[in-house]
Amino acid sequence: MPPSSPSAAEPRIPEAIHRRRWWILTVLMFSLLIVVLDNSILNVAVKTIASPAPTGIGATQSELEWAINSYTLVFAGLLFTAGLLGDRIGRKKVLLFGILVFGIGSALAAMSASPGELITWRALMGFGAAFVMPATLAVLMNVFERDEQPKAIGIWAGSVGLGIAIGPITGGLLLEHFWWGSIFLVNVPVVVLALIAMAVLVPDSRDPKPGKVDPVGVALSIVGLVLLVYGIIRGGELADFTDTTVLLPIVGGLLVLAGFVWHEKRSSHPAIDITYFRKPAFSAAVAAIALVFFALMGVTFFSAFYLQSVRGYSALQSGLLIVPLAAAQMIFAPRARLVVDRFGARAVCTVGMLLVAAGLACFALFDAGTPVWVLCLVFFVQGTGMAHIMPPVTVAVMQALPREKAGSGSAINNTFRQVGGALGIAVLGSVLSTVYRGDIEGHLGAVPAGARAVAGESIEATLGVAEKLGPVAGKPLVAAANDAFISAMHVTALGSAAVALIGALVVGLYLPGRTRAGTGEPVDRAPRPAEEPVGR
Repeated sequence: MPPSSPSAAEPRIPEAIHRRRWWILTVLMFSLLIVVLDNSILNVAVKTIASPAPTGIGATQSELEWAINSYTLVFAGLLFTAGLLGDRIGRKKVLLFGILVFGIGSALAAMSASPGELITWRALMGFGAAFVMPATLAVLMNVFERDEQPKAIGIWAGSVGLGIAIGPITGGLLLEHFWWGSIFLVNVPVVVLALIAMAVLVPDSRDPKPGKVDPVGVALSIVGLVLLVYGIIRGGELADFTDTTVLLPIVGGLLVLAGFVWHEKRSSHPAIDITYFRKPAFSAAVAAIALVFFALMGVTFFSAFYLQSVRGYSALQSGLLIVPLAAAQMIFAPRARLVVDRFGARAVCTVGMLLVAAGLACFALFDAGTPVWVLCLVFFVQGTGMAHIMPPVTVAVMQALPREKAGSGSAINNTFRQVGGALGIAVLGSVLSTVYRGDIEGHLGAVPAGARAVAGESIEATLGVAEKLGPVAGKPLVAAANDAFISAMHVTALGSAAVALIGALVVGLYLPGRTRAGTGEPVDRAPRPAEEPVGR
């Protein structure tokens, strides 16, 4: 391998750690699963939490949004800093701390007596999760040798798909038999088991030469990310990105992040080496992560309303319908490295992006009577595409950095994914809301004047008003709401597919093609004279 490669100076993994590497990976997947599963569980419980006590806590639409967004805001804002701390003080310590805080936050969230308390404890859970996600990938990079890292990362990525599937199913089952707080309380015993397994199995690792602390860079990264994500979330809430309360935090966040880049380029001890972004493969990989999650999180958002509000499926049934997407990820993600070895990351990721785009575009053809098997097939295609994107691009990001900087690399990977997902929900959610409002306005004549503004906000609001009108008077409004939503979904799906196509273009142009085994060099490049065999 060329001397310039980050792995050239990496020591071999100690034999004692190498022997238990797959058990360690299992514990890391377990930890990651808790974090991923929790958000998908909450998505199916919002209706129950909105119900008056004792069924729920009477949360308003805005309070429900912030119960979700407080987690996202804290999580995204601290990811980068958490990765840096793991490199400096030890990834195992950070992982144990994060999962403990997440468990405490889960127990407190389960006991919330008001929406304000739930929002606060969800923020605490996001704080803990920010230390868990980058640490899992950083530990993985430090217990597997370079040749096994793609396989391990594929399995790690597949566990995300497992969380996507298990979350809605678990949430649906819990809500059918227990009170709403059980969706959070279920995390506690899992956290206890994870803490014990981590303490016994997971080795600690850190950057042996972390250098000086860069407090200015850390502060700028937190402030910039929090402002940017807050502005994105606010824009999604208002369905208007021109509002002053949206523009100011977004512009402010971008300016602070620009200041962060400027500071890092001039600092003698930067928190992150900005020069890595000069590598086309590295930049293309992080861009692909952001773009694919932008597209996918947007469609996940509106598919939940399509399945439950338009098609009438329960939360549990909706969760079961998403199983093909998760199954495809679990089947193909661990094997993606084999396809990459044969065809190269560029070809595999480009085809993966095209599959995701095709799956998203299919939503533009769905109506209220689309057969269930078609939905399952489309979800499976999307999952297959994701399984051939996330492992290769994650490998490209993580192997571009030295092993001792694994926490920073993982933080970059997860930060771009989180910001991309938040943007997808906000922007595509705004498109969905705007088109829906435009289509439904002409059908609200039978609604009392005072209720028209509320009835036009969303399909859930329209159906709620239609129910109050009675089965006879409300029936035409239900039909109009379904038609308006499907029309809005078609537009949003095409927007999602367009973003995925941009992602395909980025990876097709900038990711590396097929490489020689053991060298990382393109197959069409002749070996240097110094590399030619001697004495043969």
